[in-house]
This record gives sequence, structure tokens and C-alpha cells, in this order.
Amino acid sequence: MIDPFLIFFTDTMNLGEAIKTHRKKLGLSQGDLAQSCDITQSYLSMIEKNKKEPNLSTLKVLSEKLNIPLPVLFFKSLDDADIPESKKEAYGVVSESLNNLVNSLFFAENYD
Repeated sequence: MIDPFLIFFTDTMNLGEAIKTHRKKLGLSQGDLAQSCDITQSYLSMIEKNKKEPNLSTLKVLSEKLNIPLPVLFFKSLDDADIPESKKEAYGVVSESLNNLVNSLFFAENYD
């Protein structure tokens, strides 16, 4: 059975790129992260390329190993295609401030 939560959050989001970006910022190889999450490196590679959609339990483990709360990982994976056309202007006004806030709260030590 497909989790409707994942359908909502992975339909257009760039979740794989967010995972890859934060893995690299932590200085982790794909192999290291995959091993710590008890998944294969090839599966992680497919996740990072958005060729596979991980289940919620795998996403939870990935977010824990990346030291990112899962909702923040979802937020960091948003891209322009995720925002409804009617909300893009408002999103454009607040997106940089929101990103800076999230970075300062959750990633300050990783972004220095």
C-alpha cells in the first residue's frame, strides 16, 4: 500500500537532491550513509537521483543520520514546481527568509 503522505511530499519535490546536498555537507560518502542506514549504496544513489521513492521509515532513518528533522528535509527539498501558481509571488517574498531561518536553526554548524 502506498503511503498518501509520501505521495504528497514526493510528487514534485527534489527530495533526492536535498539528501545528497546534506550528505555532502556532512562529508559522508554514499557508502557511509547507506551503510549507517542499512540500505545499499545503489539504492541510496537511486534515491539521490530521484529514481526511487523511499518509504517513510527509510526517510526517517536518513533524516536521523543526516541530523535533519524529517519535516525540515521535506522543506529543503521544495522547488518552484511544488508551489501553486497562485502562491508563487508570496512564496518568492518569504522563501529566502524562510530558508535562512531554517539554515540558522538546523544547519549553522554544517554551513560554516
